[in-house]
Amino acid sequence: MSLGDRTTDETPGLDASSSDLILTEVIDGQILIIRINRPERRNAFDGATAHALEEAIDDFDADDSLRCAILTGSDIVFSAGQDLIAAARGDMGVTERRGAFGMMAQPPSKPVIAAVEGHALAGGLELCLACDLIVSSRTATMGLPEAARSLVAIGGGCFRLPKRIAYHIAIELILTGKTWPATRFAELGLVNKLTEPGQALTAALELAREVCAAGPLAVRASKQIAAHAQDWTDDDAWHEQMKYVAALHDSEDLHEGLRAFAEKRPPVWKGR
Repeated sequence: MSLGDRTTDETPGLDASSSDLILTEVIDGQILIIRINRPERRNAFDGATAHALEEAIDDFDADDSLRCAILTGSDIVFSAGQDLIAAARGDMGVTERRGAFGMMAQPPSKPVIAAVEGHALAGGLELCLACDLIVSSRTATMGLPEAARSLVAIGGGCFRLPKRIAYHIAIELILTGKTWPATRFAELGLVNKLTEPGQALTAALELAREVCAAGPLAVRASKQIAAHAQDWTDDDAWHEQMKYVAALHDSEDLHEGLRAFAEKRPPVWKGR
């Protein structure tokens, strides 16, 4: 799956990669847009789509010039989750290494922003929970309807959602299978930014540019520390965080950040 090398300042029309299931494009030379492209199945995942997303995430992680990714769907639906018709014939949206949808069990080491229009349901919401930031249209809807169908949200929904919002609110959503508007999730602190319909990707690009303005080594280390924080006691955290910070010690970017501050100018990051 080629990431391409186009650079533009405008929200693009995305070009198909080697797999039409996942479309990718590079913006500003450092932001990767990843679009789920199964409109006929409401962007639901089968095995091929999961492997295509895993490939895009692998390429994003491996390319040091890419500092932030945006995961999005169409203007009508972000993702309806697992393709149940495919599941009925044993075709699950899972990969061996990164897990559900090729991302949920092992998200990339760099930040990912979910840009949501329409529905983000079941695995669609779980995919958002595997991202670091969520930008959503105010008319979008989100939920975990699995229990209402005698299913279980095993793509992270049952354990990630109670870590992101209050337990009693999360468990209501999990046990009832309700869907709520994105405005409600913004009130609960799960959605970072609300936009007018059709503007989620544009707002996500603005947020991605803010992320890219920070030092890339520091951003990656900070994400990893935050991702592991709930697994550590405070005593453990003092020691464990240092293995992620080690790459910054005596790095060119650290010295550049200090010089730029002293010289009152924007820093020029090299990622090393």
